Amino acid sequence: MKTIGLIGGISWISTIEYYRLLNQMVNERLGGVSAAKIILYSLNFAEIKELTEAGDWLQIERLVSGAAKKIEDAGASCLMIGANTMHKIADEVQSAISIPLIHVAEETAKEIVKHRQTTVALLGTKYTMQLDFYTKKLAAKNISTIIPGEEDIEFINNSIYTELGRGQFLPATKERFLRIIDKLALQGAEGAILGCTEIPLLLSQDDCPIRLYDTTQIHSRAAVEFGLQ
Repeated sequence: MKTIGLIGGISWISTIEYYRLLNQMVNERLGGVSAAKIILYSLNFAEIKELTEAGDWLQIERLVSGAAKKIEDAGASCLMIGANTMHKIADEVQSAISIPLIHVAEETAKEIVKHRQTTVALLGTKYTMQLDFYTKKLAAKNISTIIPGEEDIEFINNSIYTELGRGQFLPATKERFLRIIDKLALQGAEGAILGCTEIPLLLSQDDCPIRLYDTTQIHSRAAVEFGLQ
């Protein structure tokens, strides 16, 4: 079994879910009391949030790359960044280390292809939805992306940073997310990417008539496949 490296804390709420999924998936594969071998480096989300809002991606790159190097030096065989938005700097982080970085958008694109869908909605922070680092990975697999309107983008972004990232999952917020997905489905979305690692803690497939792509699960499954090769 290879050791999985995970940069967490972005937020700690979803990092718990990553840790649970990685161990659960390994245990399902190996049985008994088997668990994943994980090296976790947890960042301070408050610092990352402040830098993200300031647009200081260079400093974010330094922090995340520094964590990645520490994880590699500690003996990890691969790296996960436990946040969709931080894949904005995935290429720069990969260039700073020699172990492979498992890219959440690339793995999500592979999953969408498996289900033969070509048009999906993308929900996440405004950076994930509006910048092109995520949609480029999807387009490379001939997947078109639909994002919400400006008002809904602001609602989703604010709820991620002020509620979900603090462990608050309110019924009214869930209802608004589902209405947004319904609107995007009417615009042609065959499925919806839950492109923020906290959103799957708010929504589940049972809540929604179209397929939901839980990026935390998809990302974790890819890391476990790598770890058990």
